[in-house]
Amino acid sequence: MEPEVRVLRLAGGFGRARCLLAAASWLPCVALGLALGSELLLTALPAHHCGSDPARAPSACLPLSYPESVPRAGSYDSRPCSRGWYYAQPAADLLRSPVTQRNLVCEDDWKLPLEQVDHLLGWLLGCVLLGPGCDWFGRRAVFVGSLVLATGLGAGEALVASFPALLILRLLRGGALAGASLALYVARLELCDPPNRLAFSMGAGLFSVVGILLLPGLALLAQDWHLLQGLSALTTGLLLLFWGFPAVFPESPCWLLATGQPARARRILWHFAKASSVDPEDSREEESSLAMELDVLCEGCPQARHHSVLELRHTHVTWKNALILGFSSLISGGIRASFLHSLVPSDPSFYWPYFLAAGLEAAATIFLLLTADLWGRRSVLLLSTLILGLASLLLLAGAQYLPSWTVLFLSVLGLLASQAVSALSSLFSAEVFPTVIRGAGLGLVLGAGFLGQAAAPLTKMHGRHGFFLQHVVFTSFALLALLCILLLPESRGRALPQSLQDADRLHRSPLLRGCPHQDLLPLLPASLPGAGTQLVQEG
Repeated sequence: MEPEVRVLRLAGGFGRARCLLAAASWLPCVALGLALGSELLLTALPAHHCGSDPARAPSACLPLSYPESVPRAGSYDSRPCSRGWYYAQPAADLLRSPVTQRNLVCEDDWKLPLEQVDHLLGWLLGCVLLGPGCDWFGRRAVFVGSLVLATGLGAGEALVASFPALLILRLLRGGALAGASLALYVARLELCDPPNRLAFSMGAGLFSVVGILLLPGLALLAQDWHLLQGLSALTTGLLLLFWGFPAVFPESPCWLLATGQPARARRILWHFAKASSVDPEDSREEESSLAMELDVLCEGCPQARHHSVLELRHTHVTWKNALILGFSSLISGGIRASFLHSLVPSDPSFYWPYFLAAGLEAAATIFLLLTADLWGRRSVLLLSTLILGLASLLLLAGAQYLPSWTVLFLSVLGLLASQAVSALSSLFSAEVFPTVIRGAGLGLVLGAGFLGQAAAPLTKMHGRHGFFLQHVVFTSFALLALLCILLLPESRGRALPQSLQDADRLHRSPLLRGCPHQDLLPLLPASLPGAGTQLVQEG
């Protein structure tokens, strides 16, 4: 047994204190869900027409141009709408939004996907840049610092006047919220023991869905997007007020022990042991006490040891796991827009796709909660990717010939599978990356998912001319990912790897229970320098 694992077990295991802290980490997910879903409300496009003569136009954007008072002979000259835009009704219960305030319609409608890409790019950069910060400065430091930045940037976003300033603030705030979400996810996972990791991780996902479902209600009360952003900043400020205390969100002792900081971990582990009615000084004949184990670790760790994600280059198995899980996250994020496009009509209401996506995310979370421990992470990920690829392939090949109910069923099934692949890829990567680079590794996988989600708004900026090609590419990737997932190890029921060497020992396990428990060699073994010489001698 590893020394770090033995110390955590001597501190009471997954006792009352660790269980309460892990459950308390669910509540911040509501505020983070509010912030992540706000982009859909702010960029919702209401019904609109030019204020000059709305009855003259058969479509929304035709009133943008109307004839000159004295037209030229043989031509129909036009000029932009100068009499103001009229918006029939709010698309998401916001009487004032960035769309209506700045008239981001018709000739300026390209700014809406630009704002969506900007928002997703902020989350992507936050995951990639603040993930290594979790490994160098600690989970708590990144969480608290990110909340401070998110609160200040959210207040500035509520007061912003220009569109370029709004883009910059949303980019920065998205990065800060991503850092807080990542640090919270990793700290929660490291608090739990193997039998409880799935339940607490999926519980956090359900609380995030609750935040998404509450957002339209807040918009109905606020009526103005400035006030809505102010409320969002207020929620992150309240998180900082309560979860900023070390008693509610302590530093991860798992990270402190893995990076050689047992002195800092002593006070936290002491609290865990006393809350679990365990005497830290008590030692039995068969094992030493918590105090003795910490003293041994303190003697062997004169200073902290930090690692970089670039050290993955020197591993044999871990970098392949990172590449496969990042690939799966990219596919699940990118192909989601294809299913939504097949699911909703060409001009849908705001609430139908919004609540449908949130409901399917909750259903996917419950599906993983029921199956990922029973069948294993790799088997469920393989099944979800298979359903994802088949549904996408059938829609791509026969959407024009299939009945409407079949298209609806395949779209719902594919969207459900994409949500399951996204959530399970995050959990799987957090379990196979070692503690010393878990923040950076998980940040790369989550960043790949946000990169995939950004493909849909980029296509809208070009008039959806590349939407079919995008669907083809992600469908091909999904079918290719089926072969890659077979190379992954199984992390169900295993302790979290602490070092890069521990993570490299995770080998592929068989899918069928009748096979041996573990392969002696991975499917892709490292190249051996003397292999070629041995073959020549044998020949």
